[in-house]
Amino acid sequence: MKGFSVLLIAAAALLAPQVQANADLAKKYNCLACHATDKKLVGPAYQDVAAKYKGQADAAQALAAKVKAGGKGVWGPVPMPPNNVPDEDIKTLVAWVLAGGK
Repeated sequence: MKGFSVLLIAAAALLAPQVQANADLAKKYNCLACHATDKKLVGPAYQDVAAKYKGQADAAQALAAKVKAGGKGVWGPVPMPPNNVPDEDIKTLVAWVLAGGK
């Protein structure tokens, strides 16, 4: 059991920089001007987005397309404008959002 605990601690340490990096990307591309992890601002909370798309096989591709092109009507009347974010960063951000911003 001790070995398992050490493994979990090591895994958490390796993942921590990635979580921070994804939060930094969200700041870099101004995502946090309209979104928060745990509460609705102008747009939905990332936790709500993750819950809505949970279990959908095409969720990452669908959300990446919405980030790139913008969208409206899914979360209310306020549209999300298109975002000029490189595809690789969109993939990282979408994975982070689908994890509830964690």
